[in-house]
Amino acid sequence: MRILVSAYACEPGKGSEPGVGWNWVKQIARFHEVWVITRANNETLIREEVERNPMPNVHWIFYDLPYLLRFWKKGERGLRPYYYLWQYGIYLTAKRLTKEIKFDVTHHLTFVNYWLPSFLAMLPIPFVWGPVGGGESAPRKFRLAFSPKGRVYESARDLARGVARWDPFLHQTARRAKLGLATTRDTETKMRALGCRNVVLYSEAGLSEDDILRLAALPQHREAPFRIVSIGRLLHWKGFDLGVRAFARLARELPNSEYWIVGDGPERIRLWNLARELGVDERVFFWGAMSRQLALDRLLDCDVLLHPSLHDSGGWVCLESMAAGRPVVCLDLGGPAVQVNDETGIKVVAQSPEQAVEDLSGALARLGRDPQLRAKLSLGGRQRVKEVFSWNRKGEWMNEVYATTNVASR
Repeated sequence: MRILVSAYACEPGKGSEPGVGWNWVKQIARFHEVWVITRANNETLIREEVERNPMPNVHWIFYDLPYLLRFWKKGERGLRPYYYLWQYGIYLTAKRLTKEIKFDVTHHLTFVNYWLPSFLAMLPIPFVWGPVGGGESAPRKFRLAFSPKGRVYESARDLARGVARWDPFLHQTARRAKLGLATTRDTETKMRALGCRNVVLYSEAGLSEDDILRLAALPQHREAPFRIVSIGRLLHWKGFDLGVRAFARLARELPNSEYWIVGDGPERIRLWNLARELGVDERVFFWGAMSRQLALDRLLDCDVLLHPSLHDSGGWVCLESMAAGRPVVCLDLGGPAVQVNDETGIKVVAQSPEQAVEDLSGALARLGRDPQLRAKLSLGGRQRVKEVFSWNRKGEWMNEVYATTNVASR
């Protein structure tokens, strides 16, 4: 098949959005011929990688707006209007391209965001949308504990998504999608509400075969103390305050335990003060920001990953933890709720902060007291990542979906 892909973010060797774009392109190209429209500022890294590792099935189209229409964009500032203009620009580029090439499918990959439209949907070609996320929200009861900046952020995010509901281009994207891929249950619901009739729940995240093998080779942590780790940016919606509170309760039951927090961000001082207030500051260790490799080294020295995020579309660290044989304790929200199951960890419902803290602490206590349960979940995590979340398996799955859902039928 000939597939035209939109990947605003697409860079080799990166995580998050750029890594999603790059890895999905690589996998689709294993089976099909792919034309990729991406940002012009991605060209240097892509050209260098393709020179080292050729991708003969991929044709790169690097597009950017004229300088006068993009000089004002700085980082996140002006991103949304810029993205709309970029989408319109690639639509015109794609429209010209369709006069030369008969595409079977158009496929939007990045941004991984359901409330921003893809103008490729306007072409008279079967359209695949996603995987996209962004439909998750921090439960209302949990927002009372946020800092003023955190509450403003959540309100602004809610407002942006509320405005998007009235976007005619977004509705056209949803209605014209022959297949929508949602990273979370909340996003699936919102995509259907916009008019997308065929939606499949599927995570955008994956790990390479090399990463899976390397993480699987890590030995289990079998020495005292029982050690819990959380990894990520210290942001209000990551829920690390719930982690500190849950550990404070656990510490009374399992005195020989520690909580490691790897990452940095605006919540660091607030979290440190909370640990001191709860009397566990000598057993909560803040390691600061680290490279991915160093963060994984910290994971090697721990028994369990605690990931109490309140609205994570992805949660890649959960996959890395499962691949390393570390059980995951998380809230039953967002991307982690899709990735983690009863064979790989413990999911806790999020009804209220008090209930969540108590149940997170209880889950950690179960794992701390039961090394056999940890060993069972360790095996389950490694198996699940290998079967469901390897990039190669995702490529095979996407190829099966193209065929079995008859996406390319006219």
